[in-house]
Amino acid sequence: MAHLFWLSDKAWAAIEPHLPQGLPGKPRVDDRRVISGILHVLKTGCRWRDVPAAYGPPTTIYNRFTRWSYRGIWQRMFERLAAAGPVPEELCLDSTHVKAHRSAQSTKGGLGRKRSGSRAAGRPARSMHWPMLKAEGSPLP
Repeated sequence: MAHLFWLSDKAWAAIEPHLPQGLPGKPRVDDRRVISGILHVLKTGCRWRDVPAAYGPPTTIYNRFTRWSYRGIWQRMFERLAAAGPVPEELCLDSTHVKAHRSAQSTKGGLGRKRSGSRAAGRPARSMHWPMLKAEGSPLP
């Protein structure tokens, strides 16, 4: 499946030494597959129960994420991985993820533009039209 996210060999070699070892209980299933499934869910924003079957059972993926989050394993792993390499000259964070309630898709009364009360009464508009600019390219390399 081409649309699935899988950790590369280089990424896995960097992550594997930081995984918890020697924990009591039942041995864990394939860590690389489960972590790839966790990253797929976080990357795409899908529900845990909608994770593709190639990553394993959704309960395994969800339980691993929540248990390791509760124990601080993800935080320690991130800190160690961040401290292991050089700091890049430029960093860019993007937070364009926006959630809307499913009932926010349309307005009551149907689609289409309606005149505001002030415009209908002949008064001047209290807001102005601001065109959205289309980003053609990023100045960053």
